Order: sequence, then C-alpha cells, then structure tokens
Amino acid sequence: QVQLVESGGGLVQAGGSLRLSCAASGLTFPTRAMGWFRQAPGKERDIVAAINRGGSSTYYADSVKGRFTISRDNAKNTVYLQMNTLKPEDTAVYYCAVDRFVREGVRTAKSEYGSWGQGTQVTVSS
Repeated sequence: QVQLVESGGGLVQAGGSLRLSCAASGLTFPTRAMGWFRQAPGKERDIVAAINRGGSSTYYADSVKGRFTISRDNAKNTVYLQMNTLKPEDTAVYYCAVDRFVREGVRTAKSEYGSWGQGTQVTVSS
C-alpha cells in the first residue's frame, strides 16, 4: 500500500521560504514520477511542480517559476519542494502525489496520479 507523508508546512511572512518534504513508502520510489499540487479554499487542486523518476526533468506552473524548486532523493524515497519568495497567494494545502504507472516523463494532470498524501498547510502572511 502506497503511503505519502508530507511535512514542512507552516506560517511564514511574505518573502520568506519553506521546504516541503514528502516521504514515500509501499512502492519502488525510483520508478515513479512525482508531483506537488496545491489547493486553496474554494479552488481546484492544481499542479505546482512535477519531476520525472530520475530527477532530470521538471515542470513548474507559471505562477511559481523562478521561486520554487522540486527535487528528489531516490535513496531516501523523498521528494522536496523548496519554496522561496513566498507570496500570500501561495497560501494553500500542499499535496504530493505519485504517478499511477511506471513510465518515463513528467506528469502534469491530476488524473495521471494515483496516490496522494494527506496535505500540509502553507500560510503566507502579508
């Protein structure tokens, strides 16, 4: 059974930084692409960043390009999201997710992900 556990969320002032972590178990982690999504109150859950299984290819939503960095450590079964220059509009619950299938490439659609973490709250004050 796949389990994803996010950590690292919290309250930060605008302009600050946070680093989210997602520890995975119950799967062969290096064979799966991973993604980070976020959901603000009353809004859809949207892709923030994604990374292929080897860590060589990444995707970022336009709203976070240049500020957020996704990375992974396959030896630790963990994916990270470094968030810098945070803005109040980054406030949301952040979720990590794992690709449904063993395949190459970066996944950007929610439907392509099969397992999700419980989420971690990120709140950015102005």
